[in-house]
Amino acid sequence: MHSPALSLRHNHFLNGGSAVASGIRLPRLISSSSTSSSPFRVRMSLQENGPSVAVVGVTGAVGQEFLSVLSDRNFPYRSLKLLASKRSAGKSMKFEERDYTVEELTEDSFDGIDIALFSAGGSISKKFGPLAAQKGTIVVDNSSAFRMDENVPLVIPEVNPEVMAHVKLGSGKGALIANPNCSTIICLMAVTPLHRRAKVKRMVVSTYQAASGAGAAAMEELVQQTREVLEGKEPTCNIFNQQYAFNLFSHNAPIQPNGYNEEEMKLVKETRKIWSDKDVKVTATCIRVPVMRAHAESVNLQFENPLDENTARDILKNAPGIVVVEDRASNRFPTPLEVSNKDDVAVGRVRRDVSQDGDYGLDIFVCGDQIRKGAALNAIQIAEMLL
Repeated sequence: MHSPALSLRHNHFLNGGSAVASGIRLPRLISSSSTSSSPFRVRMSLQENGPSVAVVGVTGAVGQEFLSVLSDRNFPYRSLKLLASKRSAGKSMKFEERDYTVEELTEDSFDGIDIALFSAGGSISKKFGPLAAQKGTIVVDNSSAFRMDENVPLVIPEVNPEVMAHVKLGSGKGALIANPNCSTIICLMAVTPLHRRAKVKRMVVSTYQAASGAGAAAMEELVQQTREVLEGKEPTCNIFNQQYAFNLFSHNAPIQPNGYNEEEMKLVKETRKIWSDKDVKVTATCIRVPVMRAHAESVNLQFENPLDENTARDILKNAPGIVVVEDRASNRFPTPLEVSNKDDVAVGRVRRDVSQDGDYGLDIFVCGDQIRKGAALNAIQIAEMLL
């Protein structure tokens, strides 16, 4: 099995990418009249010896990002099938200079498909994921449908690639692989390198989560509400039941009997599964903030073994998929805007927790693009490990 192909574009991040220069980019449907690549770039993705790939939920924010990441990383494929609901079937889309027609997702959609990338919601995944696997397809699922199933690997390629070592492309045997929740991926990308050195005993996470986590419609509503509020109008509240623009509120996931919401408990349960550590103590508070597509997280750590902040910073600087943004003199640290449309997770504010004795506690601040590393990029890195 090949090791995962990881992002090394740190210089691009620090020099400022296109998202910083041009502002916020909303996900867009790649229509037949648009083009997704430069005429000067030779495309090597379409290859006869590549796997056949299907994208389920292709018209959604993550589905569109699947296509963007596949193209960016020159993922090899011999055929590509674009699948969505009956409502979206028949739409024309252009990808890598080829025209495609979106097909309705049915039980027969996975005949001859090697890899299926799912991002169409838990109910769709529960219905069609096992059907696809029975037909020999390896399903990488972005929903919560299978994450806590003990027979389904829950994978962050930089963190626990070994748990999917038994899944082999070309074996004729299908499988389900789960993509963790976005807030879990972004958190554990930063914390796991420190955990490996000093072993985390307790982790306290506060998240500041972007509109993209609730889908393209939520992103559009945030833009609409911002205009409406600035014009003195009542904001339109279709996705959330309260004003989102110029406001923040407890994450909209349902509240559980223990007082935590589902998003918070995902962080707790998924961390324990990914680390294979049922005893690690995790607590979280998840907040929805009026940011377009990148999450931020404040993380407090308590370790079994001492770890000073300078060593921690050096560990993070050498961790795959991480960039350290830390300029105390200029008060410059990670921001959601700067990581938007970027692959790397940014970490800063690395400092000793003064409420704990010695070097047994740290505070860090983490930002990551929710649609890319928090969803589409992680899924395609999983698929790359199958090649």
